[in-house]
Amino acid sequence: MTKRKYIALLITWLIFSGQSMASHLLIQMDESQKNHLKAYGIAYWELNKQGGTMEWLLNYKGGSFLFPYSKSLESECMIRGVSFSVIADAQANAIRLEIGDPEVNMEVVRMEKAPKVAVYSPKNKLPWDDAVTLALTYAEIPYEIIYDEEIIAGKLPLYDWLHLHHEDFTGQYGKFYGMFRNAPWYQEQVRSMEALANGLGFKKVSQLKLAVATKIKDFTAGGGFLFTMCSGTDSYDIALAAEGIDICESMYDGDGTTPDYNNKLDYSKTFAFQNFKLSTNPMEYRFSDIDMKNPARIDRDRDFFTLFDFSAKWDVVPTMLCQNHEQVIFGFMGQSTAFNKNLIKPNVIVMGENKAINEAKYIHGTFGNGMWTFYGGHDPEDYQHMVGDPPTDLNLHPNSPGYRLILNNVLFPAAKKKKQKT
Repeated sequence: MTKRKYIALLITWLIFSGQSMASHLLIQMDESQKNHLKAYGIAYWELNKQGGTMEWLLNYKGGSFLFPYSKSLESECMIRGVSFSVIADAQANAIRLEIGDPEVNMEVVRMEKAPKVAVYSPKNKLPWDDAVTLALTYAEIPYEIIYDEEIIAGKLPLYDWLHLHHEDFTGQYGKFYGMFRNAPWYQEQVRSMEALANGLGFKKVSQLKLAVATKIKDFTAGGGFLFTMCSGTDSYDIALAAEGIDICESMYDGDGTTPDYNNKLDYSKTFAFQNFKLSTNPMEYRFSDIDMKNPARIDRDRDFFTLFDFSAKWDVVPTMLCQNHEQVIFGFMGQSTAFNKNLIKPNVIVMGENKAINEAKYIHGTFGNGMWTFYGGHDPEDYQHMVGDPPTDLNLHPNSPGYRLILNNVLFPAAKKKKQKT
């Protein structure tokens, strides 16, 4: 009898010989799940309880969740419309045995404590939404909004996980000057940011943003988890690389730039990118050649990215971050849409890419004792979100594979204390 046949027979015996009394609740995350996004909220809700635990079954039916059974958990799943199965101890043990087979690409990760979540977002309303805030709100995962004042005041260590809002860390106000300099919202953004910078003791917005970026870098080095999308990705690395030089033209900060600044960038200070060149045109809606935003780069019906299939037993973290019921995901644009693979540092893990045009969409790395993830684009369910467009209604997209990647990042710090094999 082969080893695989023996395991199959043992699993069958465990199922039929176990007690009939239900003792586990399984939330399957494959195509049978009615609401993938709210399932993450259930996981967070359980972990946030005193003594709450769960197991993340990597690559088992789309990355399913296994919990000790409780009536309150079952009721919460029913209230939120999340599909689940109540199973006996023997069935749960059979699943664990199947996953433990060294010949299958699966793993069990024990999750113990829900991370405390912070979203970096300005207090004033701007004419665009934020996909992460939408995801957290829809999944019913609690979060706190912080901004430059709280970060400069040293409050980042109060949190485990930080998301950077659609943000420009270079001090160029998103490079919206060419299109929106006469718009009231843009003028108010400039006024409020200048007042905030001056109030915190900085002469320029770019100096404030660099100080914030440095605090975030320290937070990550100390063991924090950083997740950012859209312009919060490349503009963050650009700000770090441009420390000590002026890359802002006079319409942004009142004076000129450092001569030949493109040859003075320090790529050793960045998380993800190297050898990039900044756009020297202040009217161009683009920060640098990192961004693969050009709409002509590919037809919309061929704009997709593919998730990598990592070894669940050895590459545990990227496997967690790529859990999904679909491996090929439709692309979406943003102020920073995707990343030029030629400019990504060699130690960075590319988790999602479009090989046809040599762009990466979803990347991950470590820094000090912490980790970071950059996800290109603005909204996974709005292909070309424009300034002033209404926010996406996630009630219409409860099974969005693009939004699932966001929520993978929210959940995975709960496994932080587990000794990984990577």
